[in-house]
Amino acid sequence: MTRIVFLLVPGLHLLDLAGPAQVFSTAADNGLPYRLAYVADRPAPGDGDGREGVPTAQGLPLQAPSAWPGLTPGDIVLVPGWRWGTGAPHAPPISGHAARRLTAHHAAGGTVASVCAGAFALAHAGLLDGRRCTTHHELQDALARRHPRAAVVRDVLYITDGRVVTSAGIASGIDLALHLVAARHGPGAAARTARAMVVYARRNGDEPQASAMLRHRAHVSDAVHRAQDLIDARYTRALPLHALAAEAGVSERTLTRRFTAATGLTPLRYQQELRLERAEHLIGQGTTADAAARAVGFTDARMLRRLRART
Repeated sequence: MTRIVFLLVPGLHLLDLAGPAQVFSTAADNGLPYRLAYVADRPAPGDGDGREGVPTAQGLPLQAPSAWPGLTPGDIVLVPGWRWGTGAPHAPPISGHAARRLTAHHAAGGTVASVCAGAFALAHAGLLDGRRCTTHHELQDALARRHPRAAVVRDVLYITDGRVVTSAGIASGIDLALHLVAARHGPGAAARTARAMVVYARRNGDEPQASAMLRHRAHVSDAVHRAQDLIDARYTRALPLHALAAEAGVSERTLTRRFTAATGLTPLRYQQELRLERAEHLIGQGTTADAAARAVGFTDARMLRRLRART
């Protein structure tokens, strides 16, 4: 079971919190092993039962325990962003205790992540020193100025550097969370989660800006969606057209016609795009082309090389 711990800071933006929380909650509803937890940091006085009040930028107060749960290296700690003033955000509103917990979790092998101004909290904890990172486009200059040892990458949605993941503002937290689901459970799981959330255009970070798995979902053909669901889940395997047609409940000719009309691709070409995108991700992480080709279902690297050359 992976625990997702959200560190709640005063003035946090609700969507910075709710977007990623909805992703992991939906993934859990779909059978993935996630459990959500919340920790209030530097809160307003509580009611004495261990739960503290946290004001938000949108005016809705939240309550959460002030005690941290036990963490394992497989868990993720995520810091949502908060409202900033003109020009630059105020000093990171996290306590020394919270900064130490972030640092210790990462040192123990855990993953830490941020949305928007939450990157300033990670930088405050020393986790962005020498790392590529990003934040909201209006805050990039301030982050680079305040933390010169951080390698701020501009105008991207999210950046993964080791086990430190930072994202741009507000809605990009959804993209970040879907990316984390895809990295742990595969792109099919992320696509199913996105579809359940009616997010049909999940965006990637410093990889291609639109995921192959989701940029072809902006249509209303149920038959094609059913075929895509099967391809998404089994894109590394051989998928005969008759099996896809049976899943979609139509003939092979009808599926090919509807699939091409809805996505601009044949089912085979769509499967190849998924394989290519996953292979590019593996190669970017240091996997050889031969190993990446085998991992995504090609018998050897020749087809992968042809597809890479074509794109």
